Amino acid sequence: MVRFVLLLLMAAAISPAHAAVDMDIAAQIYEAAAVREQVRASLGAMPKRIREMFVAEARTPLTDAQLKAINDAAERGFRIGVFEPATIAAMAASLDAASARKTLSFLGSDLGLRMVASDKALAALDEPTIDKVMTGEIKPPTTPKREQLFEKLEVAARSTESTVQIFTSMGRAVAIGTAIGTGADPSAVEERSRKAGEASRKDLENGMRDPLRRYMAYGYRDLSDADLKRLLSFLESKPGARYVTAYTTAMGAGFDAMGRRCGEQLGGSLRELAQAQAQNAARPMPEPQASPVPDPAPTPR
Repeated sequence: MVRFVLLLLMAAAISPAHAAVDMDIAAQIYEAAAVREQVRASLGAMPKRIREMFVAEARTPLTDAQLKAINDAAERGFRIGVFEPATIAAMAASLDAASARKTLSFLGSDLGLRMVASDKALAALDEPTIDKVMTGEIKPPTTPKREQLFEKLEVAARSTESTVQIFTSMGRAVAIGTAIGTGADPSAVEERSRKAGEASRKDLENGMRDPLRRYMAYGYRDLSDADLKRLLSFLESKPGARYVTAYTTAMGAGFDAMGRRCGEQLGGSLRELAQAQAQNAARPMPEPQASPVPDPAPTPR
């Protein structure tokens, strides 16, 4: 009897707090939130961002061959086909049936559809416009009351924390993947990347919070104050909070998968470049050729 009770207690301790939903339900939420369209809009800029990241971290200037390898690896790694399986699986594991049902209901409502349309429009903005929005150079009309609503919405949606988390985890995934591809110790790289990410997390969050609020305010500029209150009410509800957690977890998993794939591709390419360089260095220099003796000039006749 004691053993049976102990087993029950152990089962309760290790069982998840909620049952995961199936992949079809998670895929429906993924589609309803237009995640594919929003992420796909950002992938074109990833090769440039990854190149900039490696250039900033490099101790010596990168060669043209290395820069091409980085660009090619980013194009192969940061693809929607790599992102989606990991994202949908993580979303399925992070939701329960009740929260999933209420989330689908909200996303299918008039307000939910308009919110998603605004999210898609934001994702489609070009980088110069995004920069102007985030610096406040472009901003919609506002009021103190509306600004307070966006402060609350940014907190409820965990926009800053999730963006920083995705940024740091993606960088870590690229570093780990590169280590695997080059044959280095990925655990040591992961630990260094984790410590660097933790050390910079608060500064990144403090620096990004206001710009992301401006970004949200611009994206939802056509939503009324009443709309924003209803959106906030959903996000602060138990199903809404669960959805925010699931969404954040899923996005992190997707970008982590793409970052790791990019790193593995890059690691293999860098290893091949290093091997080729070593072979060229070990190859003996050719013996100097004796200058050919010119034919004697013809004798004048």
